[in-house]
Amino acid sequence: MSPLLDVRELSVRFRLGRGRPEVHAVTDVSFALAPGELLALVGESGCGKSVLASALLGLLPGNAILRGEAVLATPDQEPVELVSAPESVLSQRVRGRLVGLVPQSAAAHLTPVRTAGAQLVEAVRVLRPEEPDPHWIAEGLAERVGLDPVFLKRYPHELSGGTAQRVAVALALAGDPPVVLADEPTAGLDRPLVERTVDLLAGLAEEGRAVLLITHDLSAASRVATDLAVMYASRLVERGPAAELFETPWHPYTEGLLGALPGGGFRAIPGHPPELTALPAGCAFRPRCPVADDCGGSPELVRHGDRYLACGPPC
Repeated sequence: MSPLLDVRELSVRFRLGRGRPEVHAVTDVSFALAPGELLALVGESGCGKSVLASALLGLLPGNAILRGEAVLATPDQEPVELVSAPESVLSQRVRGRLVGLVPQSAAAHLTPVRTAGAQLVEAVRVLRPEEPDPHWIAEGLAERVGLDPVFLKRYPHELSGGTAQRVAVALALAGDPPVVLADEPTAGLDRPLVERTVDLLAGLAEEGRAVLLITHDLSAASRVATDLAVMYASRLVERGPAAELFETPWHPYTEGLLGALPGGGFRAIPGHPPELTALPAGCAFRPRCPVADDCGGSPELVRHGDRYLACGPPC
């Protein structure tokens, strides 16, 4: 199946000025996302996951330098190359209409002086001007995400974290986008709400949307992901079918992440990730890697069947 989103060697750097080193936030990241797929992008905080999402939607600050391509398929027009697209295209064609965003800290992204329902109706009115009854569409979206209609009359400060997250998902769907980016949508939620949120995202994929779930919660990712991409120090180090990666991780970093989970014995990875202003040459994980002395690993992703690995050949 042809991908809805095809990211090719995407890199993002930030200029800090006055002789300071640049921040290498994303380095040569490639992946494809097809209808019905839920790709979970995981890794420690600060590895570049959220910067990647912002880059795809043109939401980076002016000191960002982008390289590479991100080709977005469209239903009835030419594909859009997101990296080079002007702001007019991103704002009028892409954001909300072709790509919906579920942001971090959902409540903080809601307008505090308007009810949840008013914000949802406005989003539908802007993104689907052809619809004669935006209130009816908004009510349907609320039902789709499991939001009790009573909450549509409440203001953001009157909503719990889980309810605010459902409002955010409904807003992301207001333009009926084929691609949904969810950036740490479970941060700060208790475990039952985490599971409900990711199950909701999985339902979007089952409807035929392509979903990119950015998270540091491996348990949540293992619950719903069809595919998994592991990011370390701005690069993807492993990618492939989620079930296979969770069952048999190839990269030492992936193995270390799984070992830090309750089921893995809470074994912490020694050391700390490198600063993104001072990335080492070669494999950035080498100083923390338990098999570094026996590995001639490369930071480049190499394909092995339907999996990709930035390390020595898999055993």
